[in-house]
Amino acid sequence: MDEVVGKSKHGEMTIDQIAGIQPGMARLMDEISRRFIYLYYSAKEGNWLMARHQYKEVISLMKILKVTRPKYTTDMETYERHHLSPIFEAIEKRDKKAFEDSYNIAVEGSDFYHDKYDLAYIRFVVPSKPPDHFHLGPPEKFSRKRSRL
Repeated sequence: MDEVVGKSKHGEMTIDQIAGIQPGMARLMDEISRRFIYLYYSAKEGNWLMARHQYKEVISLMKILKVTRPKYTTDMETYERHHLSPIFEAIEKRDKKAFEDSYNIAVEGSDFYHDKYDLAYIRFVVPSKPPDHFHLGPPEKFSRKRSRL
């Protein structure tokens, strides 16, 4: 039986090679944590559209995790239902207090799952200041000086 091969303009890869290069837990959790920080500062600054976008990105990344690391699927679904959904509800209501409360509970919830998998040395912490490579405040408060090219 012939091995199944995927082809691109760069060459061929077997299905096993493609499976082997899928992002793992560490890589995806790093991206999820960055999105979670953007989500936090967007909501805190009142940019609810950006907060909603970042929430959706977190959920999309978690879907990938469930495929690439299926042993975590049940816990990821439980975490999403009990910890992330309340964040989304607060975003939709544009309720800063509910957002802050649910976000803090979600951070504590991540500690529970890290502990469960003997990863107690991993603790997510919101940085003391927002990343400076994105404007996370309300879009109407953003302006860029135009330069001559």
